[in-house]
Amino acid sequence: MCYGDDARPPLPPALSISGAAADEGDLVLRASDGAQLDAYFARASQPSGAGMVVLPDVRGLHQFYKDLAARFAEAGIDSVAIDYFARTAGRGDRSEGFDYMPHVQATTAEGIAADTAAAIAHLRSQDGGAVKSVFTVGFCFGGSNSWNQSALSSGLNGCIGFYGRPARSEPFISRMKAPLLILIAGADQATTPEQNQEFIKKLSDAGVPHEAHVYEGAPHSFFDRSYEQWKEACDDAWRRMLDFVKKHS
Repeated sequence: MCYGDDARPPLPPALSISGAAADEGDLVLRASDGAQLDAYFARASQPSGAGMVVLPDVRGLHQFYKDLAARFAEAGIDSVAIDYFARTAGRGDRSEGFDYMPHVQATTAEGIAADTAAAIAHLRSQDGGAVKSVFTVGFCFGGSNSWNQSALSSGLNGCIGFYGRPARSEPFISRMKAPLLILIAGADQATTPEQNQEFIKKLSDAGVPHEAHVYEGAPHSFFDRSYEQWKEACDDAWRRMLDFVKKHS
């Protein structure tokens, strides 16, 4: 798994914080196929008009991603973090005891896109902030899922992924429309530098707009407040995400 129960997302750089989350809490969404999924929303007290769908790692919706939704709200971005696994595991707890792998293997690109679409619809509604631009961000399994939404979800302004697996996204390159932000852990043992560079080359060859940055020496899951030695990388990743949102809103 990407993040344990003790992990917490780093705070945005101080100059990026525009206020506290005005409201946050649990939410139940309904996808177009009728599936209900757990989600967590955070509304910005000083909204920028942008919204973010947070796509978790293999464990689904747990505290790290609830906190991350609140961090985005503090930066003026209304956010919704979603769970992937209601179709096979039912709604409920995704703590470290959750046996996630059978449910990861049972997910489909179409199901994840339907769940993402439900979150997008919520963000565009009055209850979700009536946002004007919508982005996705994901980590590991969620990083690839986020990039895939460039092909699978309509009306997105951009898709951000941390340490995603290129092999999971390459089949969708020919259909990608929304710009990608690719944030790479240089010492990620799950994905080689060659795989990342080949992915970036394929995006360029296909004309998919993208930005990529490698954090040299950084481990998988470096974006975590407990990794004090990677604070500069975390701050830089926040700046790149917020600049990407501003550029494409």
